[in-house]
Amino acid sequence: MQPECPCGGSDAERATYDACCGRFHRGSERPATAEELMRSRYSAFALGLDDWVFTTWHPRTRPDDVRSDPTTTWTGLEILDTADGGPGDETGEVEFVATWRTAEGQEGRMHERSRFARRAGRWLYVDGDVDNDVDGAPLTP
Repeated sequence: MQPECPCGGSDAERATYDACCGRFHRGSERPATAEELMRSRYSAFALGLDDWVFTTWHPRTRPDDVRSDPTTTWTGLEILDTADGGPGDETGEVEFVATWRTAEGQEGRMHERSRFARRAGRWLYVDGDVDNDVDGAPLTP
């Protein structure tokens, strides 16, 4: 049995990691929508794939280095809303809630409305408005 995708999959056909975010992380396909990119970034955080997070961050807004916190476990993702961000769009937004737990047992949720832009045919994360219910949340998915 194949492992489930950390993002939860957008539908039953995309429930496994290989069929969902794994195809993007391997480079065999590019995300066609802002939501697919957002889900792939969440999964990258969950799996510690910092290179994917870095390369999918718009160069104008990304930090010099991206390092996820190895003591944080991402425990769930819920997509609340999307605006634009489809295959024919140049910009889009995805609103989501991501839940996490630290090795010390602290739990939290991060609510973000992320902005995305297409550059040279690829979707990139630009920035987002974040609302955490606990201070010190790990780096943004």
